[in-house]
Amino acid sequence: MAHPLSPSRLSRPSLVAAAIVALVAGGAALWAQVEGDRGIAPVASSGDIEIGGIEVDVRGDNAEDARENGWREAQRKAWEKLGGPSISDSQLQGLVVAVVIERENIGPRRYIARLGVTFDRGRAGALLGASGRGPGSAPMLLIPVTRSAGAYTVYERRNPWQRAWAEYQAGASRINYVRPSGAGGDSLLISYGQTNRRSRLWWRNILDQFSAADVLVPVAHLEHQWPGGPIEGTFTARYGPDNTYLDGFTLRAESPEQLQPMLAQAVERFNAIFERALAEGKLKPDPTLDLGAVEPDPAVQRLIELGRAALARDRAEAAARDAAAEGGNGADAAASQAVQPAQAQAATYSVQFATPDAGAFDASLSAVRAAPGVRGAAVTSTAIGGSSVMSVTFAGSQDQLAAALRARGFTVRQSGSSLAISR
Repeated sequence: MAHPLSPSRLSRPSLVAAAIVALVAGGAALWAQVEGDRGIAPVASSGDIEIGGIEVDVRGDNAEDARENGWREAQRKAWEKLGGPSISDSQLQGLVVAVVIERENIGPRRYIARLGVTFDRGRAGALLGASGRGPGSAPMLLIPVTRSAGAYTVYERRNPWQRAWAEYQAGASRINYVRPSGAGGDSLLISYGQTNRRSRLWWRNILDQFSAADVLVPVAHLEHQWPGGPIEGTFTARYGPDNTYLDGFTLRAESPEQLQPMLAQAVERFNAIFERALAEGKLKPDPTLDLGAVEPDPAVQRLIELGRAALARDRAEAAARDAAAEGGNGADAAASQAVQPAQAQAATYSVQFATPDAGAFDASLSAVRAAPGVRGAAVTSTAIGGSSVMSVTFAGSQDQLAAALRARGFTVRQSGSSLAISR
């Protein structure tokens, strides 16, 4: 007896309805991976010069007078930190755009605080003798990684480390940070696992999404000593597709309330590390990531063309000798046929190739580019775990391209104006 819900007992409308329910459920499962409370938009960066972490401890006739004295002292300390010339307090006041209160304690006649001072770059730059900073870096994708309780987090959920970078005023930095908000598909595209991948093709696809040239990875390892107690922070600066180590340091927050100020201080130190690495020439974009319009060296290209021409001549001469030995008159035809592939016009063909993983992706692309007669190959569609598509420029016909790929060990299927290859 058939089950009441077996396919034999379901009508066609019921099957259609079941298929729709399955599609909706699948869509909901995919949406569940990117929904939720995530995403912190970075603050708009200005070009002003910001100096933070200025400690002041001053007294005055009353609370207001002590605070004013503290702000004036913070401005003088910040100006000295910039290496500015000696000027009066009134002139200095004209250069200040804002005073940022990082922490303050106000007493009846005493003022203790940590302040930040922002100077107008246009006015202050003239006195500093420069714009206030050196040449900037190329666009660098920022991936802030948090390690806490054994779990690594980037944008999977909102976290204090992401917030610290989003709130950082990067306008005065020499580093051109590209800071994703973490909303939408950012959490799927950028994860901790991505920092451990070495495939340049994979990295190039990620960087192209954000118009970046390379990647910076500031890692924050946070250890809570006990609930409500101190938090030990171990910070590591890394960069590039090989996750290269730059520098590291440790900080301590005495309570959870002090965590965000500690992370803000860590961001400042990371920026100093990255700027120092830029000055030392370490933050140059990795040339292996530039997989766009790859132009071969002209000398190398000329050697390749000479080699192909010599090979064509050898084949023509061999064909001519074979024809003469047979006593036939087809030597000229055989020679011209042998030379024809070298003289053929280059054409572009669409090639679909199986990419079950990143290794197969790289191997297939490299093998196609190395096939004789291939002038270039560019990926037009990437689908790791499925089939990707590349556009191949080949000096010859589609049949000749298929033969060249078979010689490289591929199984080739021809369908109209496109090819499908697999191993």
